Amino acid sequence: MKSTFKPEKINRLMLKLSGEILAGTSGFGFDDEVLGRLTDELIELKNLGYTIAVVLGGGNIFRGGSSSNKSLSRVTLDNIGMLATIQNALYLSEILLSKGCDAEVFSSFVLDKVAVHYSAPKVQAALSQGKICFVAGGTGNPYFTTDTAAVLRALELKLDIVLKATKVDGLYTADPMQDPHATFIQDASYQTCLQQRLRVMDLSAFSLAAENSMPIKIFNILKPQNLKAALQDANTGTYIHP
Repeated sequence: MKSTFKPEKINRLMLKLSGEILAGTSGFGFDDEVLGRLTDELIELKNLGYTIAVVLGGGNIFRGGSSSNKSLSRVTLDNIGMLATIQNALYLSEILLSKGCDAEVFSSFVLDKVAVHYSAPKVQAALSQGKICFVAGGTGNPYFTTDTAAVLRALELKLDIVLKATKVDGLYTADPMQDPHATFIQDASYQTCLQQRLRVMDLSAFSLAAENSMPIKIFNILKPQNLKAALQDANTGTYIHP
């Protein structure tokens, strides 16, 4: 199926990055080589004129759903996970600043010593100044994933698209890691994804995107220069739309 993606209509983007991506092959903490490449690619996009907001996961620091802690409070575990996303945002922001790129961290939690408290007008003002803005702390509420936070903030900030960075090339008919017969899907409507039960992101996030016509593009962030390609090449990644 030919993609309906139109790169010329994309200027303001939300990048959703999982914490696992930041950890590289180690699975925990930070891989500075990965972070160096990612920040270079973000700077390149900014220099091309894109407006960039970023939502990060926290799985490289803390994962609440592990077998060892299922008996503990979900609310407390989710709060710890959301705080982990703020640590990730602070680190990436600091790397960008060290490279001469304006960046700022906004937190859904009140943490005045380390980040600005999130509000859409504050972030919109920073974006208009050319800053790369990290919107951290998830939604600020338990039981919601950072995928949901990425879609919610993209809608609040009136962005054009949510780019979901993954370890695979896009959406497949099945998990390509488990099913060798899985086929790649280049373009799909929200309705098609629901009918075929294709897992784009968690249901709360996907429903929010579908109800508000927020397009999503899934792509492989592990391939160098794929972030720019996802924005400029209809053949890179999977485009999901109304």
